[in-house]
Amino acid sequence: MGRATAGQPLTPAARRVLDVATDLFYTRGINTVGMELVAERAGVTKKTIYDRFGSKQRLVVAYLRARDTRWRDFLGDRLDPRAAARDRLLATFDALGEWMDQENERGCAMVNAYAELSDPEHPGRAVAREQKLWLRELYTGLAREAGAAEPEPLADVLSMLHEGAVVARNVSGVADAAHTAREAARTLMAAHGVPG
Repeated sequence: MGRATAGQPLTPAARRVLDVATDLFYTRGINTVGMELVAERAGVTKKTIYDRFGSKQRLVVAYLRARDTRWRDFLGDRLDPRAAARDRLLATFDALGEWMDQENERGCAMVNAYAELSDPEHPGRAVAREQKLWLRELYTGLAREAGAAEPEPLADVLSMLHEGAVVARNVSGVADAAHTAREAARTLMAAHGVPG
C-alpha cells in the first residue's frame, strides 16, 4: 500500500490511525504511546501503520501537521478579513480563548511535542517551530497593517502574550488567561502607536 504523504488524501485506515494517534499523542504524550496501542485503538495492524506512514516519526509529523492545520483553520475562521487590522489582532486572543476551551486541555501540542522530542533533528520539532514562526509573522503583518510604529517588536510581544496565556491557563489554572492577554495586547498596541 502507498504511504500517506503531504497533500495526498488518506485512506480510511490511515485516517483512523491519524485520528487515534492525534488523540493519544496529545492526551498521553508522544513518547508514552507505542504503535501497538495506536494499532489496537485504530483497529488495524502495526504493519498497516508502517505501510501508511513508514515510521512513528512520520506519524508524529502527520499528527503535528494535522493539529497545526486545525489551529490555523480555526483561527482563520475567526479573523474577519473585513475587520480593521487592530480588531483582528485582538480577535486572535478571543480565538485563543475559544480554542483553549474546546481543543487545548493539555496546553499547546507544538510546545509539548517540542519538549518531548529531544532529538534536535526530529522533523516534528521543525513543524512546531514553523507554527510559532507562522504566528509571529501573522502578528507582524497585522501589526504593520494596523499602523504600529515598530511592527516586529510588537509582534514579538504579542506572540509571547499568546504563549503565556496558554501556559497560564493550562499550568497555573488562570481561566481567563486569553482575556487577560487580550487586554494587555490592547495596552501594548496603543503604546506602539496602533490607533484605537
